[in-house]
Amino acid sequence: MLFPISDDDRLLDGPAWATILLIVANVLVFGLQLADPALTYGWSAVPEEITSGRDLVNDRPIPGVDPAAEVRTPADIPQRPGPGPAPWIYLTVLSSMFMHGGYAHIAGNVLYLWIFGDNVEHRFGTGPFLLFYLASGVAATALQVALGPHGLVPTLGASGAISGVLGAYLVLFPTNRVYALFFFRVVSVPAVVVLGLWVAFQFVNGYGAIASAEQMGGVAYGAHVGGFVTGVAIALVLRARGLREQPNALARAEAVGRRR
Repeated sequence: MLFPISDDDRLLDGPAWATILLIVANVLVFGLQLADPALTYGWSAVPEEITSGRDLVNDRPIPGVDPAAEVRTPADIPQRPGPGPAPWIYLTVLSSMFMHGGYAHIAGNVLYLWIFGDNVEHRFGTGPFLLFYLASGVAATALQVALGPHGLVPTLGASGAISGVLGAYLVLFPTNRVYALFFFRVVSVPAVVVLGLWVAFQFVNGYGAIASAEQMGGVAYGAHVGGFVTGVAIALVLRARGLREQPNALARAEAVGRRR
């Protein structure tokens, strides 16, 4: 499996401020989660809360399987007070996009956002990119909830929104070079190869998630698929309308400085 570590950014004109802001926001929220674990259980997106409009505040038992005994045993899913009943409970759709389940979870998401977010942001423009990112995350959560509308397992993480970024990157920059680890060697391959493998993995596992209406191995593949499809669709529409790269504020300021 190819593991991306960077891409060719030589043609980018200045920093991608929205991407940097999103990374900082994700890290700060994760720090708050570490300081107060109740924040995770109260402000993550729980399908049952979204579909019922009720804020679950007590632990809920769900059936589990004891692999050793091969019998069903009860398991508790922690629930804590969140923003409140509808319409406030729907804020968790947004708050969950900045929360993560562990160090590896946030590290992987931040890495992918850092590698692929700047290119898409430069093409969209800072403001539109932020809206695009949030829209992809909302669509990702919506699909995950639709697959299991009464699920009690919290859905959290930036993966759905970042999947949208990857979808847009694949549409807009399919031949851009991506540097990846492959059996302890760094190789340079087109983005379509790296992201194509990622897409295949998500859809294969996502099919299993759709069939079972569950998260598989703690990963919400349905959310990944929903975010990715949203990103591809938006990028295709914008490309058809002649979307061109938008200079950021720093690039414009530098251009003015060079003319003086």
